[in-house]
Amino acid sequence: MISVLILTKNEEQDLPGCLASVAWCDDVHVFDSFSDDRTVEIAQKAGAVITQRKFDNWSAHQNWGLANIPFKYSWVLYIDADERVSNGLKEALLAFDSQGSNAVAHEIQRRDFAWNGRWLKHAQISPFYLRFFRPDKMRYERLVNPVSLPDGPTGRLEGYLDHYPFSKGFRYWLQRHLSYADMEAAMRLEDMGNGTSFSLKKALFSKDFTEKRFHQKGLFYKMPGRPFIKWCYMVMWRRAFMDGVAGTTYATLQSIYEYFIVLKTKELVNKQSSK
Repeated sequence: MISVLILTKNEEQDLPGCLASVAWCDDVHVFDSFSDDRTVEIAQKAGAVITQRKFDNWSAHQNWGLANIPFKYSWVLYIDADERVSNGLKEALLAFDSQGSNAVAHEIQRRDFAWNGRWLKHAQISPFYLRFFRPDKMRYERLVNPVSLPDGPTGRLEGYLDHYPFSKGFRYWLQRHLSYADMEAAMRLEDMGNGTSFSLKKALFSKDFTEKRFHQKGLFYKMPGRPFIKWCYMVMWRRAFMDGVAGTTYATLQSIYEYFIVLKTKELVNKQSSK
């Protein structure tokens, strides 16, 4: 058996669907950042265990949750309120044999869906995430878009975790990514100050997806013209145009988000140099 962990902050719209997709689990935990809507009420009615903590940053929040939430089982599936466990993933989880592998964490393929319900099969940048793991063997780093760092080997599960990032509309997506840009810029400034180095070899050839992504992101942030490069990468290289208008629109939104990070980083550098 497994436990389920759901992070929330004012998720009264998306939480019911998320909870319905894990109704087969008898140990669902909602880790809430003091929502002021009906999130907690909805979670309680569904029989979930509620734990609340004030949000500070992603890695600190996640690490605290894994260390302090009293999970009933030794394996945890971690999902967000705007995500849904597909039937295929449900079957893989229920059939999971913890004795049959020495892995401490498993990657799950996520499908991002556009506002019109279309799967962004080509436009999606990062399809695999370490979302099923032993909580005592997992930790996170980075303020935002945290890197998963398992203490041991990893595997991969069949089935999809379905994600609906535009469920609350474009305004919410843009506002959320503005806050992400603030934290990404802070991380970029920290890397610059600490002289953090990134490996091209690991960015290209690492077999560890998380390590590969970490070095790719670090090297990418050093490149000029990142918003345009990201758009070209998504549209031309990943063939986002094959996802139709939704794919090219999503690529444009992602390039705008990259520009947010560029502007915020410049703002922080200017503030630092003026002191």
